[in-house]
Amino acid sequence: MKSYILMTPGPVPLPQEVLNNMALPMEHHRTPEFIALWNRALGHLKRVFQTEQNVFIHTSTGSGGMESALVNVLSPGDRVIAVVSGKFGERWADMAETFGANVTRIEVPWGKAVKVSAIEDALRDAPETIAVLCQACETSTGVLHPIREIARTVSQSKALFLVDGITALGALPLPMDDWGIDVLVGGSQKAFMLPAGLSFISFSKKAWTRVEKAKCPRYYFDIRKEKAANDNGESYFSSAVTHVRALDLVLNIFLSQGLERVYARIQTLSKATLLAATEMGIGVFPEAPSPSLSALVIPEGIDGQKVRTDMERIDTVIVMGGQDQLKGKIIRIGHMGAIHDEDLLRTLRSFASSLNRLKPGTVPEDRIFAALKKATEVLRESPLVAMKAPLA
Repeated sequence: MKSYILMTPGPVPLPQEVLNNMALPMEHHRTPEFIALWNRALGHLKRVFQTEQNVFIHTSTGSGGMESALVNVLSPGDRVIAVVSGKFGERWADMAETFGANVTRIEVPWGKAVKVSAIEDALRDAPETIAVLCQACETSTGVLHPIREIARTVSQSKALFLVDGITALGALPLPMDDWGIDVLVGGSQKAFMLPAGLSFISFSKKAWTRVEKAKCPRYYFDIRKEKAANDNGESYFSSAVTHVRALDLVLNIFLSQGLERVYARIQTLSKATLLAATEMGIGVFPEAPSPSLSALVIPEGIDGQKVRTDMERIDTVIVMGGQDQLKGKIIRIGHMGAIHDEDLLRTLRSFASSLNRLKPGTVPEDRIFAALKKATEVLRESPLVAMKAPLA
């Protein structure tokens, strides 16, 4: 089996310590030992969310968390405003419509950040709005939305502000309570350095006032049942034991070193990538790039799908391309997970080499050398987060 370098925006490369932890013998989720671990993980998640409210764990992908956010606060016919700036904004708006919401879509050109004034206008036109939906980072384009400013605007209305933080939570500051986010969703396969399979969600006090009123059908994602079980020290349904056990390890590591160091490492990988791209004459797609991934423009006359395939076949480097209207036009390089300096440098070299293999002369060798030199200098600013012993 080939040894690939995984440089996608999720799933991400896992630390060996996480892999070792997940290979431990299975245990039952109702034993005293696991219940103690479960409650410790829930407590540590509150520090990542930066909230005094409960944080809940669903055995689902991030999309399950997005559905949970909707069904627990909405009723059929409720007015919802959805920011649609990419594939995942579309998904959340579609979900809301599936559950009977009356959705107003704020269509934002892919790669652009939503303007706060657009949110203000939409709320003024529909003061009955129950919820505003927005991605912190739109994974399909790499754009970072002005979440703090939007939260401030939404807080002046009766609407709740629901944020998909799946490609942001744990990768950059997203303080739920301080910013006034009402519902925040995260996922395990991103900055939490785990396989897909867990989603995380928290509700503000304002959001809890809607939970009992919500009339959307809900069973597996009924947060009232989960809260009652959590208050009793357990999960309502069977837990994904291996995932939660590894989550406890990752949270202990993050909190023992400080989240700021984790954020700084991801920011450094982003900075190195964007500087290298600029040096090579490669465009950056989003106007406000998220540090969690870089979306780079494929030069004219080259098919980005072929670039991806070429990088994987020749250099065993896996990146992601664009979706829908961006298919073949961008590549997306992830900056979360256990990424070593050499991994990023090899990815940048592979990208440039692939462009030249498909269209000779696209990136001159001297520019590649200069780009890698600049990236190396930046990477020295923030070393890989060490997998040290967890907190006592």
